[in-house]
Amino acid sequence: MTPDILFKNITAVTMNTDQPAESQVQEHVHVAITGRKITHMLPSVSNEAAALEKSAKRIINGTHKVLMPGLYNTHTHAGMCLFRGYANDRNLEDWLFNYIFPAEAKLTPDLLKTGTTLAIAEMLQSGTVAFSDMYCYMDKIAESAHEAGILANISNGIIAFESAAEGVYQFKNDKVYQQVKTAIENFGGKNENNDGRVKIDASIHGCYTSFPPAWYQVTDFAAKHNLGLHVHLSETKTEQETTRKNFNTTPTKIFNQHGVFNQSTTAAHGVYLDDEDIAILAEKNVTIAHNPISNLKLASGLSPVTKLIDAGVNVSLGTDGVSSNNSHDLFEELKMATVNGAKAQGRAHESGQIKVGYDADIIMLDFNTPRQTMCYDPILNLAYSTNGSDVELTMCRGKILYEKGEFTTIDIEKTLHEARSAKSIFLS
Repeated sequence: MTPDILFKNITAVTMNTDQPAESQVQEHVHVAITGRKITHMLPSVSNEAAALEKSAKRIINGTHKVLMPGLYNTHTHAGMCLFRGYANDRNLEDWLFNYIFPAEAKLTPDLLKTGTTLAIAEMLQSGTVAFSDMYCYMDKIAESAHEAGILANISNGIIAFESAAEGVYQFKNDKVYQQVKTAIENFGGKNENNDGRVKIDASIHGCYTSFPPAWYQVTDFAAKHNLGLHVHLSETKTEQETTRKNFNTTPTKIFNQHGVFNQSTTAAHGVYLDDEDIAILAEKNVTIAHNPISNLKLASGLSPVTKLIDAGVNVSLGTDGVSSNNSHDLFEELKMATVNGAKAQGRAHESGQIKVGYDADIIMLDFNTPRQTMCYDPILNLAYSTNGSDVELTMCRGKILYEKGEFTTIDIEKTLHEARSAKSIFLS
């Protein structure tokens, strides 16, 4: 077998769940990529490694470099990077209803695609290989992801304020419905153009922005089309109090009572959860996408992550929208950003680990720097000393999408120009 790319004499942090913790770091190894798959991981001094060097189409010197699975951002509104720094220092409700919603009303499909492409460039540059998005014009988001080569789960959360009366809301009349249908037709499943890199999910924005008739219809649609579900859950104290007032219970319990969690669900935030909520989430195999930086910036609070993990809940990481975080750099939120993220996106058996037979969704970091040179344990350096600027290379499905400041699938100068041009629209 002739490898397309061979990482030579590199340190691999595998995140391999089949290995004991003490084997998670493999030093001085050759890692071979053929097509989209990791085909070999061998000691660099072995005869087989030497043979791979002779046949490989490209060799990348891994001396003083670290290879690890790429990062998964399991909750974001990528196109909101157009609002970075817009309306800072406000609580969620004020920020959302008085500033963000009016600005979003000015978005066009082309503007949203520009914003999403800009966000994807930032993610690739800082080592993110996959994102789960909840935002408008989802066909444009899917196009951006497909063209860039990144992995993505795309959804658009329904917001249904009209009435809580049974039968008033019709999902088929919601503009989101046609977006989801179009996205499924163009990018759903595995086809010759997409190959499963882009997945389409259904989405409910939250229990405080919709009501049970809408939930039933969206979850039924998701079940019919075998889609995952993406929701906001218990993000703020106001949301919690509003839900108790409207339903006399918590967001987790009311969603569960109405069958929302019968679908494979990623629930973003999970800040205000009681013990009964956590037990439900564990029983229903709901993933909590923890967004610590966004929650702190918006003064929403912090999710009970330790309790969730102890209860067996899958906890992954997200950045939320850049307007409520200011960064798509997941190294500040590293520990649950690989294996758990792949599980949240339904990719657990093909990605999220450096393992022979898995997809080469991996990143290489430069440890030959003043900050990283003193490294006694690569995992500790990754957790406490690393940031996105250390990323030298980002690869999805065996294809290099970013390397040493250059993007191979994104016209970055065109994207930057279009993004700067959009600023005047939102300030008008």
